[in-house]
Amino acid sequence: MKLPDSLEAVVNAFQKLPGVGTKSAQRMALHLLKEGPAAMEHLGDLLRDAARSVGFCERCGAFTDRPVCAICSDPKRDNGTLVVLAEASNVLSFERSGHFRGRYHVLGGLISPLKGVGPDQLKVRELLKRLEDTQIKEIVLATNPTLDGEATASWLARILEPLGVRTTRIGLGLPIGSDLEYADELTLDRAMDGRRPL
Repeated sequence: MKLPDSLEAVVNAFQKLPGVGTKSAQRMALHLLKEGPAAMEHLGDLLRDAARSVGFCERCGAFTDRPVCAICSDPKRDNGTLVVLAEASNVLSFERSGHFRGRYHVLGGLISPLKGVGPDQLKVRELLKRLEDTQIKEIVLATNPTLDGEATASWLARILEPLGVRTTRIGLGLPIGSDLEYADELTLDRAMDGRRPL
């Protein structure tokens, strides 16, 4: 059975979301339809409101509904440590852990020659400006352990080295609860390189 065109458009829109396949998208669309027009209109209103009010912090690049986000506005945060991330969504991951209490800087992507993204398309100038204006003692490069993430971290490390700011890379290796039997060689190498005393 073919869905009506307007409902099929909703399914197609849901499918564009990460991790949502055809069946999941259909279930979500049909659920909203079953809930009635008010549920669909409410979701539409919420999406419209978010599109109008949510943007990026002018200081760090994290998601916010104000010019400066709650993290940058918090006087209790540690100004000495700055974690550099590729995307604003990565800030959410760090904040969920509850462990890090410093500041963030979002690059807005990764260096990727194959995709035509160079350092000039990232917020590197803003990062260098922040180093002039604050008392940052350590920069933690927390890009993903992908080819583009590693290239970006290496490039940034070279750029930051002459500035005399301690630059570190997040530890990479085995996730908690994983089995060594299924770990690939590169992950095991990284885990050995990142070892520390107990």
